[in-house]
Amino acid sequence: MLVIGDMMMDTYMKGSVTRISPEAPVPIVNLSLKEDRLGGAANVALNLIALGATVFVASVIGEDDNGNKMVELLEENKIHCDTLLRSAQRKTTVKTRILGNNQQLLRIDSEQTDDLKASEEAKLIELIENLVNSQAIDAIIFEDYNKGVLTENVIQKIISIAGKKNIITTVDPKKKNFFAYKNVTLFKPNLKELKEGLDVQFDLKSDFSAFEDSIRQLTEKLNNNISFVTLSEHGVFIKDSKEKHHIPAHVRNIADVSGAGDTVISVASLCLATGISLENVAQISNISGGLVCEEVGVVSIDKEKLKQEIKRIIGEEIK
Repeated sequence: MLVIGDMMMDTYMKGSVTRISPEAPVPIVNLSLKEDRLGGAANVALNLIALGATVFVASVIGEDDNGNKMVELLEENKIHCDTLLRSAQRKTTVKTRILGNNQQLLRIDSEQTDDLKASEEAKLIELIENLVNSQAIDAIIFEDYNKGVLTENVIQKIISIAGKKNIITTVDPKKKNFFAYKNVTLFKPNLKELKEGLDVQFDLKSDFSAFEDSIRQLTEKLNNNISFVTLSEHGVFIKDSKEKHHIPAHVRNIADVSGAGDTVISVASLCLATGISLENVAQISNISGGLVCEEVGVVSIDKEKLKQEIKRIIGEEIK
């Protein structure tokens, strides 16, 4: 599996809060733990590793201390960095979350969101083309966070390269390049992204036909094979030219929705690459998204928990 997109670090600073600062009406956090985790496209890679895939990442990060830490974490997790480009002109994205008494109090983002320079685009595309010519890549995931790595040029060139090699392509999009992902295998927006991308408004509960019409519009614009929409508390919806399935959400104790989309695109892409039925792609992805929401912070899927939940909810129905 190859994951292309915006990689970032999720830093957690955790502690206890027992008083308010005399300097300003803000809580004082007595720091007890600082933890760095892989986030964004790197979290997608972590989810794939957790499920047993061989994973490569393609991105552009900074030649800075945070970039060094990211490479260290990638290598620790046996994620291949052959197509990871370091640039002195870019800053490695870091999202720092301050937690007090297990509640998020503040988030600080250090990032650079301008598009890659033409020279960086060309080098990244070259690295990816060399990889797909030398490795048996089963699927390419585009993980778009609007941080500048997935430019229109990069997107279209890689889709073309994948098409010539018959490699599955899947997308977790953002609004900026929403319609650049023409001819991909699977396109996975959430409901908010779908509405914003198509500039449509409807109430899902009272007008499901309007939602299905938006899927038709999406397919007409993108010529994608499969549309897969996450619907939050309403579950997920998946459709191709032959079938469609609406899978309801399962009751969960939701602690944190951070990173759930990363898990869903990871699991959906891996399921698609294994050739299981479209319905089961949606079923298993839906279960996985719910499971990671029970954990605080951005975490990757637990393979054994997922297997247990698949058995409990789907049973022997997997095709």
